[in-house]
Amino acid sequence: MISVPIPLRLLVLKAKKRQIKLALFENKRHSPKSNEREVTESMIFDIERHAATKLKKNRPAPGKPGLDARWMTGAKVAVGTALSAESRIWFTISDGILNEIYFPSIDQANTRKLWFAVTDGHSFASDEGSDTKHEVRWLSTGVPGFHIRNRCKQGVYEIEKEIVTDPTRDVLLMDVEFKPADNRNLRLYLLLNPHIGDCGADNDGWIGVYKDIPMLFALRGSTALALVSTASSGNMSCGFIGTSDPWTDISRHKRMTWSYTEALGGNIGLAAEIDWAPTGGRFTIALGCGGHAAEAAHQARAGLLQNFRDVRLQYEDQWQNAQRTYLELGGSNQTTRDLYRVSAAMLQVHESKRFPGGIIASLSIPWGGARGDEAVGGYHVLWPRDMVQAALGKLACGDAASARQTLFYLETTQESDGNWPQNMWLDGTPHWNAAQMDSTSFTVILADALRRANSLNGMDPWNMVRKAAEYLVRNGPLTQQDRWEENAGYSPYTMAVEIAALLAAADFADEKGQIQQATFLRETADAWNEAIDEFTYAVRTELSRDLKVDGYYIRIAPPEVVRNGLTNETRIRIKNLLDDRAIRRAVEIVSPDTYALVRFGLRSASDPRIVNTVKVIDATLKKIVSTGPVWHRYTLDGYGEKPDGSAFDKTGVGRGWPLLAGERAHYEVARGNFEAAKSLLGIIEKQTSECGLLPEQIWDSDDIPSQDLSNGHPSGSSMPLVWAHAEHIKLLRSIHEERVWDLPPQAAKRYQQQKTAATFAIWTFTQQRKFIPRGRNLRVDCHAGGKVRWTSDAWKTNEDIETTDSGLGVHYVVLHTANLPSGTAVEFTFFWPQVNQWEGRNFRSIVRNQ
Repeated sequence: MISVPIPLRLLVLKAKKRQIKLALFENKRHSPKSNEREVTESMIFDIERHAATKLKKNRPAPGKPGLDARWMTGAKVAVGTALSAESRIWFTISDGILNEIYFPSIDQANTRKLWFAVTDGHSFASDEGSDTKHEVRWLSTGVPGFHIRNRCKQGVYEIEKEIVTDPTRDVLLMDVEFKPADNRNLRLYLLLNPHIGDCGADNDGWIGVYKDIPMLFALRGSTALALVSTASSGNMSCGFIGTSDPWTDISRHKRMTWSYTEALGGNIGLAAEIDWAPTGGRFTIALGCGGHAAEAAHQARAGLLQNFRDVRLQYEDQWQNAQRTYLELGGSNQTTRDLYRVSAAMLQVHESKRFPGGIIASLSIPWGGARGDEAVGGYHVLWPRDMVQAALGKLACGDAASARQTLFYLETTQESDGNWPQNMWLDGTPHWNAAQMDSTSFTVILADALRRANSLNGMDPWNMVRKAAEYLVRNGPLTQQDRWEENAGYSPYTMAVEIAALLAAADFADEKGQIQQATFLRETADAWNEAIDEFTYAVRTELSRDLKVDGYYIRIAPPEVVRNGLTNETRIRIKNLLDDRAIRRAVEIVSPDTYALVRFGLRSASDPRIVNTVKVIDATLKKIVSTGPVWHRYTLDGYGEKPDGSAFDKTGVGRGWPLLAGERAHYEVARGNFEAAKSLLGIIEKQTSECGLLPEQIWDSDDIPSQDLSNGHPSGSSMPLVWAHAEHIKLLRSIHEERVWDLPPQAAKRYQQQKTAATFAIWTFTQQRKFIPRGRNLRVDCHAGGKVRWTSDAWKTNEDIETTDSGLGVHYVVLHTANLPSGTAVEFTFFWPQVNQWEGRNFRSIVRNQ
């Protein structure tokens, strides 16, 4: 038994009569990193009044701070958590071992990996993650707890594990059976590499005790980990990665020879030798989490005091009860039925327990093996667009209550201007700050979907919808970033979502009796709908001639197209390519984004412009892999591994995305080609991990075994992708109902049935259009009331018009230019009564044939 003296710091604390207050911690995202060390020391000083966990004398490890920290692969084989809110731990698995473990919220990773090493003490040392063949399966259908079987490639041992989290507390449990071959006398070590608070640097680790029980401890900021086993522990040690950590010791000496008890302020590793023989090789591991060491230790000990089978049964029951509430969408195919349950579970696993309705993009860090502490967000932050996709996926399952929670979460995080951050932490703090107009639009679409399903249940989202609509009409249809977060400009996808949102918002306005606002929103949508063709439909290009089509929609037109018009020489810069390849003609770049014009009802699937574009997409972006066809995001995409399989590092080669096959399948549904849609569904389901997780990208080149890359299967980018699982569920619902289930009806009615055309084009100070389509008036929008003076005859005559307040943050006038001949120059200026002065400059647009 280890003696546990009262620490000197505790005596000092008592002597000061507890005058030192507990340090208040803020997450590293909100406080300067320079203060972290000071805050951590203050925390250790104060928490020891709760329980002593450190030894009286310590042997500090050398080699501080260790190697630069790196994460594990972004391609997770499995992820899970308890369904209950009492358990605030999430876990991820790849290579047969635990990777990132998240606590106390789903947006904070705290470990790199937790795994075993096996040696014979003399000549053999094996890393469980890299030196075994792995089999991972779900404990039962739709229950994200997992059974892992790792078999040594040399046949020396086998390890079986079952992993769940305790539904009633903050502890992860792993039931283990270690089976050495031929009764060999092997040593077994449990190793932990903490990366607390999304950071591999500045972690503290020590060997300590809680209630006379030896444990491994790690701490950074206000998060602590404690690791313990039901099997007694032998030698224990901690150190700095690459210099004094236990795995360096074990791999070098074939056993653990170092016994350091403390490693403070670095990239650290900890280990304990497991005395497995007395238990017959069967034991349980507990990783407890808390705000300080004693709390984490308490959670770990409590987890071990329970019967693992009882905990697992409770874990399974909660998930199975939830799965029973979902619609049956899998049809007669057993694989599809099971994968539907996987997708339903993935949407729920990725939802916050502290902020209901908040759903992260993925429990992964893309290409984590090549990423360090700078990748603080990974994909475990919240993108409003992805959250809405997940919420719609839940609604497709029949879970309207969860979709409503996401709408409420979005309402609480809406910025004062009506927008949402590009992505954010759970409390709404922005992570990246670009404006993405489709993200703002999608929130309105979610509200409308719930309204049309009669599932708002008394919730009134009008104020949120109105503010979002204001933001759209004041700033759209131009977006600062497209949905791929790379280019500013006019994107068919973004504009489709914006228009659908404006029409949905108009319905809300009608319900509130705001008829003027509703009319303004619909007429703005009409003008933007016609601008899609004006700005993004390319004709008489080299590509159209080669493929024998009249024209096609491009991926995106740059902001200046509003001033210059789209020409064959219009240029865009493609992100993720080297500078000498990055500047391209916009008409050369196409994207499956065009499917959105059908998905959101603006064009029919048989529209010749759509049919032409689909032909171009297939000719340029479709690729056949071992599992079937895949589609790339756009021409010359550089977001993916390099040709040799090495990680994306701001340049690379874009790969196929399963969710794009889902979008193509929805296009086939819109065409009435249900067999093609079902075929694509089957292809998507072949491209999952062994546990049914859908990846962001598919490797579409030759196999590279050394990089774990296999043609037609997940790449190393990110898995699971919640957006892809949502698309999978929505596709199942669409096939089941033989219609595009999530198609907003307003645009289809207005543009396909009623054939509504715009009566004007729009000019704004930020989008000063050079051309007015002949036969259209010109609406001039500004953000303040005033007067517009305009002429169409070089100021021989002119007219003054007072602006009208739309009630949505835009003041406007309509210049009657519809009857002017092509070539007419329309000039105008402004008088601002608030400051009693003229604008001092004239603006000019020219009428031209469409």
